[in-house]
Amino acid sequence: MTGFIDPAIARKSQIVNNALTMNKNGVPLPSVVEISESGTCNRVCAFCPRSDPDFPNEMKFVEPALLDKVTRQLAEVDYRGIFLFSGFVEPLVDKNIFDHLKIVRGNLPLAQIDMVTNGDVLDLKRLKRLFSSGLSTLLISVYDGEAEAEDFEVLCQKAGLRNDQYVIRHRYLPPEQDFGITLSNRAGLMGNAEFLIPAVVEPLKKPCYYPHYTFFFDYLGDVLLCPHDWGKKRVVGNLVEQNFMDIWTGPEMSAARDHLVMSDRSFQPCDVCDVKGMLMGREHADAWRTLDEQQS
Repeated sequence: MTGFIDPAIARKSQIVNNALTMNKNGVPLPSVVEISESGTCNRVCAFCPRSDPDFPNEMKFVEPALLDKVTRQLAEVDYRGIFLFSGFVEPLVDKNIFDHLKIVRGNLPLAQIDMVTNGDVLDLKRLKRLFSSGLSTLLISVYDGEAEAEDFEVLCQKAGLRNDQYVIRHRYLPPEQDFGITLSNRAGLMGNAEFLIPAVVEPLKKPCYYPHYTFFFDYLGDVLLCPHDWGKKRVVGNLVEQNFMDIWTGPEMSAARDHLVMSDRSFQPCDVCDVKGMLMGREHADAWRTLDEQQS
């Protein structure tokens, strides 16, 4: 691997840093709340765990009531970070995606609502509807070549989008250039994928800031420690049964943050993960450390 770093990370990092806020008790809030809002995707990419023949593909989707509950609880803490439709799926497969956007925008009027898509079903009508439903920025991952990337550029311009409302991500590069993606072994789940990336033999002795700034949940309401945990090896809570803040400040996420900031990855799923966990979120890690010092 070349160690390619997605240029879109610089944009996300800036938003993440600027969105660092605390609740009334001084607890750092996440700057990214990400939802994997279904169990399915219409593509199988070589560098994705879905290229493993045994990876589950389920035509199940998030319930609007769950999305409404979560975003109302985020509104209670005045959440203004990124609410991201991405995860392990293709959001535009969901026929209710426009209604989902309206729920999020209605409850979180000041949030940055982003979506990652492969653009396969994208046309001018759908593109305009995404933004009229409340979307802030669409990140289009292009897999089929430069010509397709140019077509998406023309489409976005035709829709009258500003430059800050869309990002074209070039995912058609050869394996020697990491396909144009910041590759990882997805917490050890790429061992049987088409493009094999092995699990690490010994836990990396490097910090990781993902749980300091990211809150990730799926269509079932299961909350994962990290968006790289495609195998759902560590479910730290469930939003159907629990509240957002109870999980965010709960013992599992708190312990993971304490270990990871000290370069200790000796627990699942971090023990087999090779992710570059310091590309953003350092400010959040410092904020958590400051809170710990004040409470000690």
